[in-house]
Amino acid sequence: MMSPCLIDTLTPDGLQPVAYTADSLADAAQYEPRDGVYTITNTYDTFKVLKFDAHLDRLEDSARREDIPLQLDRQKLRVALRDMIARSNFGDVRFRITVPRDQPDHLILSVEPFQPPSSAVYEKGVCCVTLPDSARHNAAAKTTGWMHDREGYKLPEGIYTGLLLDAEGFILEGLSSNFYAVLDGQLRTAGEGVLAGIAQQIVFAVAPDVLPLCKVAVHKDDIPRLGEAFITSSSRGIVPVIEIDSVPMGDGAPGPFTGQLRGRYAAWVENHLEEL
Repeated sequence: MMSPCLIDTLTPDGLQPVAYTADSLADAAQYEPRDGVYTITNTYDTFKVLKFDAHLDRLEDSARREDIPLQLDRQKLRVALRDMIARSNFGDVRFRITVPRDQPDHLILSVEPFQPPSSAVYEKGVCCVTLPDSARHNAAAKTTGWMHDREGYKLPEGIYTGLLLDAEGFILEGLSSNFYAVLDGQLRTAGEGVLAGIAQQIVFAVAPDVLPLCKVAVHKDDIPRLGEAFITSSSRGIVPVIEIDSVPMGDGAPGPFTGQLRGRYAAWVENHLEEL
């Protein structure tokens, strides 16, 4: 029986199987190096992707920020991923591309069946907690070190994710997402000290038609004043946040601005899918 997760290494000589098996991308992470960079996203209609070159741009930028000598052959990578997706027979997949520091020409490619969040996550929203003084080192780089380190955060039951705070108490980002809040008629999100998300690029494209965008983080003390909030990531899109540190956002349900943004986000995605 095929493993629920297909994992190969893309070497200068082509795809080679790894020496381990895993049940998921999360399970496979334990076998991947702590020192490296990565990106992760999903496919649509089996072989379609969204902003794939933006993912690779950020992967290369992360490698530069970490002084990893990455020479990426994008076409070879695309062909390898298509091959793995076809062999997996999973249909839509979620995949991770990992670049180890010690062998940057040996990319670890991991593929699992894509399971989007339940409809309840979007319809009812999620609850979050803040994590004091948790700002990441070199936050603009998507590192495997952080992929491992964030597993150390044990969140209370019923909490969807944690929100990282800097030393002054400003809300930066989620453990694996960007964070946004509606405050004083503006859409606020941290403009620095965070990883620039690919889904975030889409939010930045569609938000100005809904409400003004301000790239300044909100403070933890502002939480009682937030009318709405949400997080984003490539595989999840826009996820409404209805509660932070047990404080409800507005009336405690996904708000109208979040709903409008979700609709515009979905339309943007539909119009910009491309073949892998």
